[in-house]
Amino acid sequence: MRLEIDNLTAGHGRGDVLREVSLTVGDGDVMVVVGPSGSGKTTLLRVIAGLHPHGSGRLRLGDRDLVGVRPEKRRIGLVPQDGALFPHLTVAGNVAYGLPGLRRRRAAARDDRVRELLAAMQLDGLADRMPHQLSGGQQQRVALARAMAPHPDLILLDEPFASLDASLREHVRQEVIADLRRSGITAMLITHDRSEALALGDRVAVLRDGRLVQVDRPADVYGRPVNRWVAEFVGEANVLTGTRSGSTVTTAVGELPVDGDSSVPDGPVDVLIRPEQLVVTSNSGALARVRDVRYFGHDVVARVDPGSGALLTVRAPSIEAPAPGDAVTVEVRGEVHVWSASDREPDADSATAARSGDVESASAAGPAAGHVVLGG
Repeated sequence: MRLEIDNLTAGHGRGDVLREVSLTVGDGDVMVVVGPSGSGKTTLLRVIAGLHPHGSGRLRLGDRDLVGVRPEKRRIGLVPQDGALFPHLTVAGNVAYGLPGLRRRRAAARDDRVRELLAAMQLDGLADRMPHQLSGGQQQRVALARAMAPHPDLILLDEPFASLDASLREHVRQEVIADLRRSGITAMLITHDRSEALALGDRVAVLRDGRLVQVDRPADVYGRPVNRWVAEFVGEANVLTGTRSGSTVTTAVGELPVDGDSSVPDGPVDVLIRPEQLVVTSNSGALARVRDVRYFGHDVVARVDPGSGALLTVRAPSIEAPAPGDAVTVEVRGEVHVWSASDREPDADSATAARSGDVESASAAGPAAGHVVLGG
């Protein structure tokens, strides 16, 4: 079922928490709303569910106007952060909660629905267990099954994986999202975990101070963020200053190709280079030096001084990890994304200058655009 939010405002007391939020979630899509603490994520979820009053704006689910509709009449399922299973009910009792079952015919249909959901969630054989006898992942799947039981038009998930151990979180969230996609139910999930947002959503909505700043495919939120704040919020970023001319931008690290979707006009720009676009190679004669290395198992993140003190962040496979103090060359690969310098936020100037610095520049006769070597 399609969810449409148009110019929605909501607040606590005298202040607005949500400001003119407009968002559409397509039928059967999974929308992930991500933002820092205090950005209004939970308030948005509660307004949609009918648990928090909205100030103004439109809210529609399919052809139904939800404004003024009681929560239990909205046909919306809610999965809270901790699952909130009823401790005195069995797994089957939790899933069946809210389903009609007073008459024998309805009781049979209810029991069939419970068995269907337990099978779909791979919880067969656990119907008679109590919540305390389940793992964290099993509890979350029971909570999802309970939300899905009455055939809702929309499911809302409030940071459903935040309380799980890191070793369990990845497995459970993949299973839960797979269950949602199989069901075809439209879903909205909120999280502060940026990697989770990029991994799970058909589309990602970035919320900041109660306003949506970007709604896009995960690849575009990461690769073509609308501004520097989004770029740095969703992942590590090197931001340099430069001058755009046509399909290329001239920076302190050379001339680089600009991504084809950028509509920024020629002139002064800020330039985004993701750490994985930089490749380091040992070179005893190079000027660039590895300042430090953080080890993450599957990869490493190194900070490299190209010779000017302006550090670049580089992500590399752990089997190719440089060591602190190594002399290296750094290659810039692929297209870069740019924003107009006129759109720069007032507090971004010093951070941008710290990143741009006097990085060793490739000569005019140096490597081709998109494959620039630094520190050689």
